[in-house]
Amino acid sequence: MRTYGEKGGSMRALSGASVAVAVLALSVASGCSQFGQLQAMKAFKAANQAYQQQDFKKASSLYEEALQADPNLIQALFFLGNSYDQQYKPSRKGEQANDELLTKAVEYYEMAAERMGASDKPEEKKIGKLALEYLVAAYGADKLNDPAKAEPVVQKMIQLDPGDPSNYFALAKIYEDAGVYDEAERMLLAAKTAKPNDPAVYMQLAGYYNRQADFDKTIDALTERSKVEPNNPEAYFTISTYYWDNAQRNPRLSEADKREQAEKGLEAVNKALEIKKDYMEALVYKGLLLRVQAAIEKDAGKQQELLKQANALRDEAEAIKKKRTSGA
Repeated sequence: MRTYGEKGGSMRALSGASVAVAVLALSVASGCSQFGQLQAMKAFKAANQAYQQQDFKKASSLYEEALQADPNLIQALFFLGNSYDQQYKPSRKGEQANDELLTKAVEYYEMAAERMGASDKPEEKKIGKLALEYLVAAYGADKLNDPAKAEPVVQKMIQLDPGDPSNYFALAKIYEDAGVYDEAERMLLAAKTAKPNDPAVYMQLAGYYNRQADFDKTIDALTERSKVEPNNPEAYFTISTYYWDNAQRNPRLSEADKREQAEKGLEAVNKALEIKKDYMEALVYKGLLLRVQAAIEKDAGKQQELLKQANALRDEAEAIKKKRTSGA
C-alpha cells in the first residue's frame, strides 16, 4: 500500500526515473521565446542533476531560475516544491527559516496540482497527482499538523481516482486521528466497495477495528481477506496470531472463552500449514496456541500431551530456521 508520509521524517525524494519523466515533458513545453526556452532548459537540466544528487538547496535555486525563464514550465513546480520540502527538518520546527521552507513547498505543491492536474498530457497529470500526495504529507503530524487542510486534498484525490483504495485509507487516518471514528470506518468501508478484491482493504479494516478493541469485527475483516486470497497461507496465519493474542492477553476472557479462541486459532493455523507445510512462523504459533490450551487443561495427562506437541513444533520450527540460515 502506498503511504503519503514516513514516520519520523519527510517523504523521500523522487527517483531519477521520475525526474526523467519531467525532462521528457519539458521537450513539449511552449509559450515563451526560443531564448527563454533555452535558458529554462539549461537551468532545468542542472536542477534535475542537483536534485538527483540530493543537493536540494542548489536544486531549488535552479528550479526557481528555470521558472523565471519560462513561467509555463509547470513540470518544475512540483520538483521545486519537493526540493524545499526535502530541506525542511521536523526537529527544527518553530524556527522561522526552517518553517518557511515548508510554506514554500506547500505553495508549489498546490500550484503543481492545480496546473498539472488540468493538463491533457499523461506525464503531467501523473506529476500533478504526486503533488497532491506530497501536499497531504506536508499537512501531516510531523510537519504542519493541519488535518483540516489535508482533508479536502484527499477528498479531491478520491474524486480524481475513486478506484484507488489508498486515498480512502489516507482520509480514514485523518478522521481516526481526529477522533471522528464513524467517518473513519465509513471511509474504510468505501475503500472496500471501491476495490473489494484487494487484500489490503481488509487488513486496513482489521487494523482499525483492532485499535478500537472490537475483536469480532477484526476477525471478520481478516476472514474476509482470507476469502479474497484463499491460497495465501499468510492470510490464515494472521488470523491465528490475533486469536492467540486475544486468548493470551485479554483478562476478561473466561477459561471457556480462552479454549474457544485457541481452538479457532488452531483451525486457522492448520489451514496455513496445509498450504505451506514448512511455514516456520505458523509452526511457532501453533505451538503457542497449544500452550494456551495446556494452561487451562485440568487433566494432567492431556496437559503433558499438549506441551509435548508444542515442544515438537518448536523444534521443527528451529530446524527449518537453521536450514534456511545455512542455505543463505
